[in-house]
Amino acid sequence: MKKILSILETAYRGTIEEQDDTILWLNHAIKNSGGEISILLLGNSVNYAVKSQAVRMLSLGNSIQIRPPEVDQDLAKMMGKGIPVYLAEEDLRARGLAEAEFISGVEKISRGELPALFKQYDQIWYW
Repeated sequence: MKKILSILETAYRGTIEEQDDTILWLNHAIKNSGGEISILLLGNSVNYAVKSQAVRMLSLGNSIQIRPPEVDQDLAKMMGKGIPVYLAEEDLRARGLAEAEFISGVEKISRGELPALFKQYDQIWYW
């Protein structure tokens, strides 16, 4: 079985239309199907690991989304199923999140460590 590293950099993809990030959902489905997958959060997606995010309902005209996304909880569930989650420390600092409280189990790595991380995987998917 091939080991896959799924890199997420575009944050909140599809979260207005759905209750979750479509790429996180896809990665979770791959794991549930027996795939060996890990997640690396870069850029704006590092915010996904911030604990207890307050997401309010969104209304567009007469349409109201009553179930806002809870990506921190989605990530925690994925990690509970054995999906490793990494994030870039430099991206945290650039967004003022270095001192934020993160969900348990997320591994912070520097961008300088990425080549060594990449070598551990057979395929790298970039979203």
